[in-house]
Amino acid sequence: MSPRRSYDQYCSAARALDVVGDRWTLLIVRELLAGPRRYTDLHADLPGVSTDMLASRLKDMERDGLTTRRRLPPPGAAYVYELTARGRALLPVLQALGTWGEAELGERRPTDAVRAHWFALPLLRGLPGEGLVEVRLEEGTFHLHAGAQDGPVYGDGPAPTEPDARLVLDSATCAAIGRGETNLPEAVRAGRVSVTGDGLPAKALREA
Repeated sequence: MSPRRSYDQYCSAARALDVVGDRWTLLIVRELLAGPRRYTDLHADLPGVSTDMLASRLKDMERDGLTTRRRLPPPGAAYVYELTARGRALLPVLQALGTWGEAELGERRPTDAVRAHWFALPLLRGLPGEGLVEVRLEEGTFHLHAGAQDGPVYGDGPAPTEPDARLVLDSATCAAIGRGETNLPEAVRAGRVSVTGDGLPAKALREA
């Protein structure tokens, strides 16, 4: 575990950066917003991070009260990492950072990795109402827990139960939403997103 470095400034922003300002920390939080994850799963969804760096960051985050590590009961018997309440409180920070970074996204570069669930937070910002929403993209399927106060914010794969809304869209539309060129209600009105379901999010999107 590396010693915590500090800016040694009596400022809440500086203190926050003492904890989450290191490379990869906030992206690990992004992945753990999906709920408990195994080390191997985290490594697979954080292309570019070395095994040593990931292990070091996870230890630092546990020391700083952002994550916990626990062993699953048999037959799993694997260790998983999950966010604490303090770690989960970084969701609005990531949302604000994502909004600020829309102008930096641009077109996807040939070297850019992509995972379907990386579009979860941009889509979540445009979802009206609360409920379980399934999203189907060319890159894969994931689901969102809109308005969730605790527990996972999103997850890989189809919704575990019948969703309140099901969205189908192409990667170009999702990327445009991620860049801030349009938002989810506008994309629905333009016919770029198919919405089915009888829950509040589906009805609100169709009426927006």
